[in-house]
Formats: sequence, C-alpha cells, structure tokens
Amino acid sequence: MSERRDLELIADLVPAGSRVLDLGCGNGELLATLRDRKGCSGYGIEIADANVAACVQRGVDVIQLNLEDGLALFDDHSFDVVLQLDTLQHLRHTERMLRETARVGRIGIVSFPNFAHWPNRLRVLGGRMPVTRTLPYQWFDTPNIRVATFADFDVLARRCGLAVTDSFGLQGGRVVRRWPNLRASVAVFRFEAAAG
Repeated sequence: MSERRDLELIADLVPAGSRVLDLGCGNGELLATLRDRKGCSGYGIEIADANVAACVQRGVDVIQLNLEDGLALFDDHSFDVVLQLDTLQHLRHTERMLRETARVGRIGIVSFPNFAHWPNRLRVLGGRMPVTRTLPYQWFDTPNIRVATFADFDVLARRCGLAVTDSFGLQGGRVVRRWPNLRASVAVFRFEAAAG
C-alpha cells in the first residue's frame, strides 16, 4: 500500500492521540503523518535495513524485528491501535500475528491486496496470474506467501476470536463499500478482540 490517498484513508481510522504500533511500517510515512497531524505516538516494526534508516530520518521510533518472531516484547494492551498494512500476505503465521495484534492493541487495522478484484479474476480466467498495482510481481518472484480475498478475512477473524467493527475496500484512492470483494483492489478491516 503506497498510494498517498490510501494512507490518508487509513489514518482517518486512527483516533487522535493514540499510541500506535505499525507492523511492517515501511519507511515510516504513515507513523510520521499520525504523529504530525493527529498527535499519535508509538513504534514501527520493520525488517528491511533501508526502511529502518528511512524511519530514523523521519524521526519515527522503529524496532528492527522479524514479525515471524512475534510480539513478545510488548505487554498486553500496550497500544491503542495496531496497524498491519500490506503485511499479512508476507507472513507464514497469519493467525498467530492477528491474535498477537489483538493482544497488544485494543484496535487492529489490517489491509491487504484483494485477490478477488475483478481484473484479477479476469486474468485468472484467462489462465494467468494477475500482475497489478497492488500485486506487482510475477508469480515466480513475489514476496507474497499467500493471496486472500475481501470475503476470506471474516472467516479468519472469527477463527482468531476477532470482532470486525468496520470493513471496506479501497480502489483508486476511494472507499468502496458496495461489493468490495469485486470492486476493490485493497481490503481494509478494523477489528477488536471478541468479547467473552
């Protein structure tokens, strides 16, 4: 997720003054925006050396960590919001990371490329894997371990004991609420740990 407007729409979901943990924070652009515009504080988690350096240059607190190792260094409910933007498809232990997100934060916000977007469906129907702005790699060199659809996340959320409080798609910098599984290239979910 690199489009500026998409990041702004995600930032709108984060309450002002929140303590935020951004898993796979990239160059720290979103955390810097949340800090500067909404008075948020927190940390980014990033593995890539160049992105860690970019975070430091932006003045973003960053911890270099492989998300596959989990979030054991954080106590329960350490953060108001935990972001996982464009990271789930890169993780081997998706369920564990979603549970950890709910453990360390009160609210989780996840986004990922929606494999069910109609251009992707057409490409698969034609016998080829899609290559798009949100899925920019050929099948043989993709960093994605898995692909998912908008409709798939509800099943995973229930399995992980999460209550989805909002969901929508993003397409071309706009929110898509009608038929997002078909019409949106990016899926966005806001969730909390289920009561009980």
